[in-house]
Amino acid sequence: MNKDPQLISVPPRFAHRVSLLDTENAFTVAPLIVQAEAEGQHVIRCNIGEPDFPLPDHIREEVKRHLDLGATGYVDPQGLQPLREAIADDVGSSRGIDVSPERVVVFPGAKVPIGLCQQTYCDPGDEVVYPSPGFPIYESFTRYVGADPVPIHLREADGFAVTEDLLEPLLGPRTRLIFLNSPANPTGGVTSDRELEAIADLIFRKAPPNVRIFSDEIYERILFDGSKHASIASVPGMAERTIIVSGASKSYAWTGGRVGWAIFPTREEAAVFRNLNINYFSCIPAYNQMGAVAAIQSPESRPFIARMVTAFQERRDLVVERLNAIPGITCAIPKGAFYVFPNVAGVCTRIGAIERWESLPPDVRGGTSPSTLLQLFLLFRYGVCSLDRRSFGTVGAEGHFLRLSIATPADELRQAADRIAAAASDEAGFAHFFEQLELAGRLS
Repeated sequence: MNKDPQLISVPPRFAHRVSLLDTENAFTVAPLIVQAEAEGQHVIRCNIGEPDFPLPDHIREEVKRHLDLGATGYVDPQGLQPLREAIADDVGSSRGIDVSPERVVVFPGAKVPIGLCQQTYCDPGDEVVYPSPGFPIYESFTRYVGADPVPIHLREADGFAVTEDLLEPLLGPRTRLIFLNSPANPTGGVTSDRELEAIADLIFRKAPPNVRIFSDEIYERILFDGSKHASIASVPGMAERTIIVSGASKSYAWTGGRVGWAIFPTREEAAVFRNLNINYFSCIPAYNQMGAVAAIQSPESRPFIARMVTAFQERRDLVVERLNAIPGITCAIPKGAFYVFPNVAGVCTRIGAIERWESLPPDVRGGTSPSTLLQLFLLFRYGVCSLDRRSFGTVGAEGHFLRLSIATPADELRQAADRIAAAASDEAGFAHFFEQLELAGRLS
């Protein structure tokens, strides 16, 4: 279960802050998958955001070439100069802004800057504003660093967009970091130029002058239906306040390479994060950094990305159509990333998940939800691994949703949709499953 971080108990040998750190359920469900498979299920994994395409040959060969050249020692903790130059050129030209390599810092993935930025910019009592549903690590670190979480509760009716009217009442003198994510995880929403301009105008008017916008653009190249990527840093005056974050994991199907980067507003800020790199992990392997240079600069990358995005769009269309054909499910059409985020409220009502959730003791009920019960039912009885709404922000979380990754082969997605359709009308099966859950103490 995805417990409230404040309720996690830890042995007295640990610092209190350890109890305040949450997690990312895309990884923590792995033992449950093993358990379901041990019980005889063939599990279709729709839980993790990892492209199912092999690393492109030209990137792999460049990594191997630099291994053969002996690029296996320590290097600049800020990142190799050729990679920082490639990032600066690519980000500057695509966003229409000036970016110098001195403002670029390379990290082991795009996730690392999330926690480091909260640690660096926030004092106890400062506020971190972030989308919910959103990438769970935004919320996870807030209490850990002593800051206060301020979720932007996104509305399905708005396509889960961060809108001016949602953001305006959340900004105040204690606002220190504002997280934006487009294309978005878990909803696949894409923010337009016009929407970003309105958000920027609001930030200029109401946020403190020292606020930083953390613009998570890791899915920048995974766009559908002709959608274009837009960055708030492109709005005049916002580059001076924005940290642009991206990496190689999603666009180049290279999650294990662990090469991410951030462009900071000033050289002085970049220097602080260079020092944090020294303190935490010294540097990123040079051979992987040179592979990332090839990923960014090689003309072979563009057709690879195009093929991958075409496949994701075809799968999106397949899954959305099949889910919307299931009574009790409505699924919006995502414009980017590789997830669908269906509303499963009707199914939760039909099979009795809401009623049974309401029957749970308050302390147990607070750490789960009807969609969590449906998630577990799908995994253990129908062999489909998804993630529940609470996996993407627990503070004030509402609504009944699941996230399914479409970075999964089309034939498996067809099977998953068929299994979900069968589960959606299996009231008796869910009642039996819920009884077993309670007897086994899995909800405590």
